[in-house]
Amino acid sequence: MASNAFTSGVKPGGLTSSSEVRMLLCYLIKTAAPLTRQEIEQALLSEQLVNYFELASNLSDLEAQGLATVSEGGVYSITPKGAAVTDELGFDLLPRSVRETAVRAALRAQQWVRKSAQHKAEIEKAGEGYTVHCSIRELGKPVFSMDLSLPDPFTAEMVKTAFVEKGDALYALVLNALTECSGKD
Repeated sequence: MASNAFTSGVKPGGLTSSSEVRMLLCYLIKTAAPLTRQEIEQALLSEQLVNYFELASNLSDLEAQGLATVSEGGVYSITPKGAAVTDELGFDLLPRSVRETAVRAALRAQQWVRKSAQHKAEIEKAGEGYTVHCSIRELGKPVFSMDLSLPDPFTAEMVKTAFVEKGDALYALVLNALTECSGKD
């Protein structure tokens, strides 16, 4: 493989060599583990730090070179060899802004996965509009649900995403409003 990474989809300041991409992957897996491939992709591609094709190729290279392993559940772990390489070269080869951006994005991706397991939102076509069915489950039981009627699929998708991200805050606000003492007797 050529030493220059594909640059399509990479913002200025992103990584443009395969060795930088591999180093970032090692650093990210070491720092923010446990991470799945989906979380790594979401984190790095959403921030436009690497190109998708280079990301996929270099994840495979990490395994082949013994720098990282993948469990049966799809979770990446750094090997002692990968940790040593990261400790030795990671801070010199990777700009601080890239390291920090990647870790923050990985943490957001992990948080999204956890929240989406509890905060469910489904879009249904309803007549001329759309209904978003939102619910929160804890310990396998529903604790909150609501349906929202929306005019178009774009707005419905925005509401769905926002509910997964902020459903717990909405639930807390509703619960507080409903249990707050008004001071009237």
